[in-house]
Amino acid sequence: MSEAALHELAAAAGVQVDWVDAGGRRRRVQPPSLRAVLAALGLPATHAGACRDSLRQLREGREPPPLLTVRTGAKRALGRPGERYRLLDEHGAATHGVLDDQGRLAAPAAHGYFALEQGGRMRTLAVAPVRCFGVADAIAHPHPRAWGVALQVYSARSELDAGIGDAAGAADWVRRVAAAGGDALALSPVHAALPAGAGYSPYSPADRRFLDPLHAAPAQVLGAEAAQAALRRAGLEDGLAGLHGQALIDWPVAAEAKWRWLRQLHAGVRDGQRPPALDAFARQGGAALARHAHWAAAAFGDHDPDLHVFAQWLAADSWSGLQAQARRAGLGIGLVADLAVGFDPAGSEAAAWPQAVMHGLTLGAPADAFNADGQGWGIAGYSPHGLRAGGYAPFLALLRAVMHGRGGVRIDHILGLQRLWVLPEGASAAEGAYLDYPLHELLDLLALESWRQRAIVIGEDLGVVPPRIRAELARRGVLGIDVLMFTRDRSGAFLAPAQWRRQAVATTTTHDLPTLQGWRQGRDLQWRRRLELCDDAQQRSAWRQRQRDSAALDAAATAALAADAGAADARLQALRFVASGPSPLALLPAEDALALDEQPNLPGTVGGHPNWRRRLPEPLPEATLRQSLQAFAQARQAQVDA
Repeated sequence: MSEAALHELAAAAGVQVDWVDAGGRRRRVQPPSLRAVLAALGLPATHAGACRDSLRQLREGREPPPLLTVRTGAKRALGRPGERYRLLDEHGAATHGVLDDQGRLAAPAAHGYFALEQGGRMRTLAVAPVRCFGVADAIAHPHPRAWGVALQVYSARSELDAGIGDAAGAADWVRRVAAAGGDALALSPVHAALPAGAGYSPYSPADRRFLDPLHAAPAQVLGAEAAQAALRRAGLEDGLAGLHGQALIDWPVAAEAKWRWLRQLHAGVRDGQRPPALDAFARQGGAALARHAHWAAAAFGDHDPDLHVFAQWLAADSWSGLQAQARRAGLGIGLVADLAVGFDPAGSEAAAWPQAVMHGLTLGAPADAFNADGQGWGIAGYSPHGLRAGGYAPFLALLRAVMHGRGGVRIDHILGLQRLWVLPEGASAAEGAYLDYPLHELLDLLALESWRQRAIVIGEDLGVVPPRIRAELARRGVLGIDVLMFTRDRSGAFLAPAQWRRQAVATTTTHDLPTLQGWRQGRDLQWRRRLELCDDAQQRSAWRQRQRDSAALDAAATAALAADAGAADARLQALRFVASGPSPLALLPAEDALALDEQPNLPGTVGGHPNWRRRLPEPLPEATLRQSLQAFAQARQAQVDA
């Protein structure tokens, strides 16, 4: 068949035929992949006639969207010149007007959601601020130099954590950050999960609107006496200590123990005096919470929805209580939530919005410098058509849930607001294609909810980055992420801190990359060789390059910080190097604060590397940690003093 009809249909459906890879090379999606992606979107494309029929269906099936966005101070084309309209704000106050000579409505000066009546039809008009709530707004300083720690929640230890980190373990880090003068604790995702199996990832959640009860801290909510009594009834007093002491999490075993404890806690509440706050939480959660609880009752096999409402309440109260504690301790931002890019197709989020979920397609990433074969994540996402047709209801529900009671949100793979790499089920990452999303509408809603929740927004903008998107995100107040090992010039030399982006968070590493110590030692290279992801020659070549890079980093840090290379601690100098740049916020991963050499996750591996299982050492190396936080804090403060 001629490819012209196929390409025309793909363009109309928002499937990119041509794209540019991480190396700057132009690529074209092959016809079999295009047909498979289009078919999954409900657009058969087996031959030219089918393409024409699908194109006609696509064009004729477009209904006026139930929600429109516009920015304050801007105008939105809505219809015929002189056409009358009425706007009702959220308090019921009405404004009447007519469209201008170009058929445009002038946006109200105040942002918010308005009911728009026009031509006998009611729609929602979301009037968005020009930018998101920012670090300067959060800490009330025009030139912020905030900093904090990034923590893998499951890794932090607390006395009663059942072998899986919880809000009590995170509370210890809040106290440490506060004592050192920091403003934020960025958390790994704590979304509701499927029952724990052999493999676990916080980025493959069951439902991002709800929380994982495994991270609840019962003693913080119900008191130590009630928590200990439930432990005794569950027969876990001794077993809990054993789980707590393990270096690697055994997810199925630890999760089973925590759920035994949660069931005993629930029984105590059910048989005793039920906290009024629990019933208020259930009422506020409404039908969405009830549906999730029924899903969880079936998925976990206990057939008790009230248990799962109770577990959600425990988790929600644990984290909201910690945010309040963080703000009282002086953290200007407090907790920063992490929003995963998608969800498990078997979870409750997929069941909640079936009309908006892409069926037959999963999310992933094309090949890049760190993943030569690309990635298939095995998670689902929403279709752009489904989002528009549903008035962006899933997206809004998600933002409100994740931002609620937090000081900020980190959006994993924020490039997905513009395009997502989608794979037909069962296909390799190389057989995928980019699917376009309504970037400007999604950014409008993100900015609006950011201000309503007073939450800063960080967008993980690494990987294959489309042209101009970073500039657009910066204009809208979304902070990117500058990672030390990637922040270089075209020759590969490390950029001086002054040249790092002013609209990005500065950090030493991420959960998918080597720790600073591990990078210097080549631990990731050793793991890749052990798992046969490279051969001996490739490992030796990579190690030689790593040694050159490590020396180059030391030289760059010495030059930027005017330090004596012979007297300076290279590790601390690297921390100061990252912290001394112009970013409004710098984050130090806990692993680098502790000088650990193993990374939380090694992308492209499943069983060979202990992904998402490593616990922080006990006891913590206090002297190392104190030096790290002090070096990071002083480098931030030095720029303020200068």
